Amino acid sequence: MRILLATDAWFPQVNGVVRTLSSLSDDLRERGIAVRTVSPADFRTVPCPSYAEIRLAVPRPGRLQAIVDEFQPDAVHIATEGPIGLQMRRLALRRGLSFTTSFHTRFPEYLRQRAPVPERLTYSALRWFHNAGSACLVPNETMRRELTLRGFRNVTTWTRGVDRSLFRPLDPILLDLPRPIFLTVSRIAPEKNIPAFLDLDLPGSKLVVGDGPDLKALIRRYPDVHFAGAQTGEALARYYSTADAFVFPSRTDTFGLVILEALACGTPVAAYPEPGPTEVLAGTQAGVISEDLRAAALGALTLPRGAALERSAAYGWDRSVDIFLQTVESVVAAAPRTMHSARAA
Repeated sequence: MRILLATDAWFPQVNGVVRTLSSLSDDLRERGIAVRTVSPADFRTVPCPSYAEIRLAVPRPGRLQAIVDEFQPDAVHIATEGPIGLQMRRLALRRGLSFTTSFHTRFPEYLRQRAPVPERLTYSALRWFHNAGSACLVPNETMRRELTLRGFRNVTTWTRGVDRSLFRPLDPILLDLPRPIFLTVSRIAPEKNIPAFLDLDLPGSKLVVGDGPDLKALIRRYPDVHFAGAQTGEALARYYSTADAFVFPSRTDTFGLVILEALACGTPVAAYPEPGPTEVLAGTQAGVISEDLRAAALGALTLPRGAALERSAAYGWDRSVDIFLQTVESVVAAAPRTMHSARAA
């Protein structure tokens, strides 16, 4: 099988969508599947308004068609609703080709925080985008039910996984910080709601790992917080392992891959009762979910690290890839027309 992944989020961006898609493509290749990622690297880019670190592609239709014709995929997955996703959707519909999509972020809630745009209008646009596909993959069952009630069709739960060979308990980093250490790992941007964590009255120290457009402002606003910048690989795993509790303040993420990474390093989690954290943590000793984030953070300190490790084992990456592949294969079987056969359409 040959699978084309169309995404507006790709390296050098560091976020959960990029980590999910890069891990997915690597695993698919290990299974003998040919994968072609269409990303901003294939086109001229411009800075994203208000977030210059992210480059938005300016995809030329002719260039996208050439990529598709050269690769001749059996299946197309559109991962994002940005310029590349829109162009790929248009091309697939024009050629009468089935495709799948994925829903990663509660963009209507995120946009409402930045501009006075009613959520119903943004959800209407997203419904138009995703309902053209044969399946819309979402990270958890709560989001599947919520989007179905909002009129999204063919919604399938595509749970996330974590690379437990990388994210595992490691020797802590020797930080000259008072204990306990409360950690968050995030893109430093408004939609991540990081001040909700930094404003908490907590003992010990607060540690932030990540980069983004709000970093300098937060450093000035919170001089007592330790900002470690962006970290990857084992260095990131060591930061997770160093913390006594991981705090996830986001209300717009549909899952929160960093939650699984923290758990796999043995660090209990505190979070708001949003769909992603609730699905992972509810009914376990791996974390505390509460509208009172301070109480959740303090409660997480009392939980056994072994329970966090045990919970992370339920989210093997192989299972996530299996769900994706099964969904794509079912779409191909139902409409086995390939890009090669449709090229002249």
